Amino acid sequence: MSTQQLTPEQVLTKMKEAMGGQIPRTMELAGEVMPDMVVRQTMDRAFAMPPESGALTEETRTLIYLAVALATGSKPCIESMSRKSKKMGIAPEKLLETFKIARFAESSRVLGNAEFLFESIQNNP
Repeated sequence: MSTQQLTPEQVLTKMKEAMGGQIPRTMELAGEVMPDMVVRQTMDRAFAMPPESGALTEETRTLIYLAVALATGSKPCIESMSRKSKKMGIAPEKLLETFKIARFAESSRVLGNAEFLFESIQNNP
């Protein structure tokens, strides 16, 4: 069954199975007030992470998704990817390393944002 043929209810059921029994509240609400968005989100997921033809493993994709969610502060995605990671049996060491990478990326962003500050200090001793 292609993604375009799925109903919002089918999408939410599949998500619930894949996510370890829970889906983000946002998706539940979207299913009630904007069902087409649920299907669209699933189509976008298939575009970003093609189920059969992707270059990355599902574990790698999940860890990347978790890292981005951590770095951007997306609580629903952090919860979803944490549950999915547990369901997939991803080792805690891999999850903690993912956290460390996300933390480092975020601290690197802050460091990179300080360019003007450092220049102003350097130019005004």
